[in-house]
Amino acid sequence: MTAQKDWLEKDFYQILGVSESSSAKEITKTYRKLARKLHPDANPNDQEAETKFKEVSAAYDVIGDEKKRSEYDELRRLGPLGNGFNSGSTGFNSGGIPFDISDIFGNFFGNQPNRGSQRGLDIEATLPLSFLDAVNGVTTTLTLGNQKSEGSTSVRVKIPPGVENGQRVRVKGKGQPGPAGPGDLFVIVQVEAHEFFGREGKNLTLVTRVTFPQLVLGSEIKVDTLEGSKVTLRIPPRTPNGRTFRVKGGGVSTSRGLGDLLVTVEVEIPTQVSDKEVSLIEELADVMSKKTPKD
Repeated sequence: MTAQKDWLEKDFYQILGVSESSSAKEITKTYRKLARKLHPDANPNDQEAETKFKEVSAAYDVIGDEKKRSEYDELRRLGPLGNGFNSGSTGFNSGGIPFDISDIFGNFFGNQPNRGSQRGLDIEATLPLSFLDAVNGVTTTLTLGNQKSEGSTSVRVKIPPGVENGQRVRVKGKGQPGPAGPGDLFVIVQVEAHEFFGREGKNLTLVTRVTFPQLVLGSEIKVDTLEGSKVTLRIPPRTPNGRTFRVKGGGVSTSRGLGDLLVTVEVEIPTQVSDKEVSLIEELADVMSKKTPKD
């Protein structure tokens, strides 16, 4: 059964802090922000944060899924179901005729009200990923439970290219067993930071150091890509410090398309200079101090 009867008792939109009219993209963005903030690894020994993290994850499991969200919204629109009745309780419709709320669930979702027909519970697990594996995708083995105990289980997990930190990857049928079949496993991805590269959506970011003359006079420099190759970047004369250049197609390949590599150039201040260099810099400083704003 896709829908859970406790849907009646919870406002998943309120839990995530979004409105019913929010787009799927807005809901996902809000969830990822909350997941990073409330994740147990970021809040060790904080029971309240852990509880909120589970609530947020459960809410996103429903309204973050197009089919489940549609069913959930339909339930909320059904008048008698909005009165906070518990599953199995009896209420009255607008005509004063008693009804069993479990029967409504059975009719709406095509299931009998017997709890024995429910599928197993969904479970969650955290998977650390290198920056490169998150960008390129990877198939790996995830151990559920204590690795030293006989009850541990190994699951093959396929991570698609372009996943972001805090994103949930669904593995069908790998949750807890149940009479109507097992639940699902939701893998929460934790992406490790890269030494040089950053990420903004499907774009990669990189800061590269250049000299003052290279910015003033213009230059061509070689820039590393994430895969280890190099691309040529042309710096025009009189380029301001901190300018960002775009290398088309140098970013992350996702379902939304291929991103770019955003390269920011920053002046590198030398820690060691010769007497001649000092003399030249002093001469330049003297010339620049005599320039008027119009020069």
